[in-house]
Amino acid sequence: MRNDVLKVIEDRRSIRVFDDRDISESDIQTVLQAANQAPSAHNQQSWRFAVVSGIKKQNLASLVSKKAGEFPKTSAALLRMAARSISSAPVVVGVINTGEMVRHATGLFSLDTDDARDFFRTMEIQSSAAAVENLLLAATSLGISSVWLGVLFMIKDDVLSLLEEPGGEFMAIVALGYSEKKRMPPPKKSLETTVRYL
Repeated sequence: MRNDVLKVIEDRRSIRVFDDRDISESDIQTVLQAANQAPSAHNQQSWRFAVVSGIKKQNLASLVSKKAGEFPKTSAALLRMAARSISSAPVVVGVINTGEMVRHATGLFSLDTDDARDFFRTMEIQSSAAAVENLLLAATSLGISSVWLGVLFMIKDDVLSLLEEPGGEFMAIVALGYSEKKRMPPPKKSLETTVRYL
C-alpha cells in the first residue's frame, strides 16, 4: 500500500465475535473523536454517539434477542447474530441523527416542505454514515475490531428508547472489541465492474 491510511482501509474487517479484553477509555475517546471529525452537510454535525457498556449493553443484547422472535426466520437469525456480537463486545456505540438539519435548515432553500425534509434527512444520513466509517477506520488503526450492525434498524424504535434517544433517528450500532482470529478479506467486485469513465 502507498501509505498507512490506505493500509488501514484495506485491513478493516467486520468482526462479529470478540474476546474478553476491555478497550481503554483513551482508545474509546480516540475513535469517537475520529467519528466527530467526519465531514457533515453545512458542518451541522447533527449526530450523537451513545457509548454503551456493562449492564446497559447486556440489556441491549437481551432486547435484540427477544425482539428477534417477532420476525421471520432469516431476519430473526440476523438479529440473534447481532445480539451475540453486542453481548461479546466490551462496548458498543450507538449513532443517532438528531434531526436538527431537518428542523432548522428547511427555510434555507425554496423547496416544498416534503422535498426539503427528504433533502436534509438524506444529508443527515450521509453525514452520520461518514462518521461511522471514520469510527470503524480509527478502531482498525488501533488494532480494535468492529462491526456495523445496521440490521438493528428493524427494531430501531426499541433501540432508540433503550439508548434514551426516542426523538432521534437510528443510524447504527457499532460493536467494538478485540478478536484473536485474523479474518481474510471478503471478495470485492473489480473496478472494471463498478466504475464507468464518462
